[in-house]
Amino acid sequence: MAQKLLIRDLTLRDGQQSAFATRMTQQQIDRVLPFYKEANFYAMEVWGGAVPDSVMRYLNENPWDRLEKIKAAVGDVSKLTALSRGRNLFGYAPYPDTIIDGFCKNSIASGLGIMRIFDALNDVDNVKSTIKYVKAYGGIADCAVCYTIDPHFTTMERVKAKLKGKPLPKEVFTDEYFLHKAQEMEALGADMITIKDMSGLIQPTRIAGLVSLFKQHLRVPLDFHTHCTPGYGLGAVLSAIVHGVDVVDAVIWNFAGGPAAPAIELIYLFCQKLGVELDVNMEAVAKINRELFDIRKELDLVDAVKQFPNPFNPLVDTLPAAIEHAFDSAIAAARKGDEEKLLQACHAIEAHFNFPKPNDLVKEAEIPGGMYTNMVAQLKQLNAMDILEGAMKLIPTVRLAAGLPPLVTPTSQIVGAQAVNCALDTKNGKPMYTNVSNQFTALVKGEYGKTPVPVDPEFRLKIAKVREETPYDTSKYRMQENPVLAECGGVRLAANEKEVLLLELFPTVARTFLTKQKEAAYQAGQADRKAAEETKQAVEEEKAEPITGKVIESPMPGSIFQILVQPGDVVKCGQEVLILEAMKMENSITSDYSGTVKRIFAAVGSNVAAGAKLIEIEV
Repeated sequence: MAQKLLIRDLTLRDGQQSAFATRMTQQQIDRVLPFYKEANFYAMEVWGGAVPDSVMRYLNENPWDRLEKIKAAVGDVSKLTALSRGRNLFGYAPYPDTIIDGFCKNSIASGLGIMRIFDALNDVDNVKSTIKYVKAYGGIADCAVCYTIDPHFTTMERVKAKLKGKPLPKEVFTDEYFLHKAQEMEALGADMITIKDMSGLIQPTRIAGLVSLFKQHLRVPLDFHTHCTPGYGLGAVLSAIVHGVDVVDAVIWNFAGGPAAPAIELIYLFCQKLGVELDVNMEAVAKINRELFDIRKELDLVDAVKQFPNPFNPLVDTLPAAIEHAFDSAIAAARKGDEEKLLQACHAIEAHFNFPKPNDLVKEAEIPGGMYTNMVAQLKQLNAMDILEGAMKLIPTVRLAAGLPPLVTPTSQIVGAQAVNCALDTKNGKPMYTNVSNQFTALVKGEYGKTPVPVDPEFRLKIAKVREETPYDTSKYRMQENPVLAECGGVRLAANEKEVLLLELFPTVARTFLTKQKEAAYQAGQADRKAAEETKQAVEEEKAEPITGKVIESPMPGSIFQILVQPGDVVKCGQEVLILEAMKMENSITSDYSGTVKRIFAAVGSNVAAGAKLIEIEV
């Protein structure tokens, strides 16, 4: 039987988050959804990550609406996927089961099919609740093992540590480590396992070994997720396919490469040559890609790459002989495990199509690109770019002191920020860890969960003022306040369970967003009530005095901008009597009759419907 590969499309979530700061509006997404219904992807990642925060913060849109609108447009053709940080959900603090339950229930009711669940420490205890509730409400629990690597210490550093009686740990993040985590999650009910390489640091030979090992020991399907930043992405995906992975994550051409995942179009070409079945409608993908080209131009101000790939459609365009050879060479190298030739071929392919070059700085530092850019931004704010090199060198030391956490959100940001603090301490002649963030304290204390290696009790005492590991006590969790908004007619800030969940997960952002929503709804309601009162008054006046003259009616809905006549005025046929504002335009309303103004039914500022009575003329 021919190998079949499933594709999880990341374009509308991880793709746009990686390159365009999650700024796609609902209107832009709506433009591509009809084509997605034809594309037949196994899954579409559309939610989670930064989406709920960003659409409220920057776009004034409701995250639940986005999920529900995509589901309404795509239906059951593709399973909709979201990314969740286990017990932390989309935030940074652990939540009690009541919040996780409500979040999973409402997500699945709104159209979610697969929840990808990961924990920043690979602490399996932190994903238990989400697995349970996702499955209880009919969703698929996709559990991710976060790939990371051990820090590099010099021989001298190891000798010094040993002499101090605190030897540095041997290799921690072995293939067996990752397999054990996957097996633990499978035992908890995971429906599939993802090898999640959020930094793009996994090399082709490493993923080949992991895929083979996981396929041998796991019963559930295996997905592979990576990024292209350091230059391993395309080669690693090809290597995973060659070794039998079930699903790979990809992005459509104009959003692919660089900080994002590899392009589905390149994966399609590899599959054609490998004889791997890829049940995706590439004609529909080409239609999506044409629309993405225009959308990317619209997102220029937030485009982190500023480099479009050369136009290409694998269904109609012919490859140059040299690039055709590069595809064949890459496949041969992947089969042989020749990583050097595989990467050379893949880089030649990406260069031909003008995808971004590998980021050597991220590659050499072996940290996520986002972690590096966050450190740079922090140092620029502090006007201390001169200590960047020192801060980078401190990352392995700080990371080890904190229990060697994988470098993924939020631990990557916590470790990176603390390395900057320590570098500043040293620069200012102070001991390291003089300045410590609350998040670093919580990590060392144990509030985020169990770290891969134990934190030294003496270090924990110094940082967190406790010697023993102290988990976060969810019994002390307090729900966010949900006040009554007197200025909005006495409604609650969060009117239903979905809005309450937004308030819990994003307290500051959701409070601002929901307040704006309630204010807009109240003002619209006030306008409607005013129009209804005016209509009622006009009807009552009409009843009180029958109409005996000719009536000028509104030709369209709008609001009264200006009334140019008064009762008793004599008007001529064709004379301008009123100005109506409609569709942001001022429209002159003229009299069809000559006579005397008897009554005026409307008032300046009032809203009127088409056909509404405006003025009575006695002829």
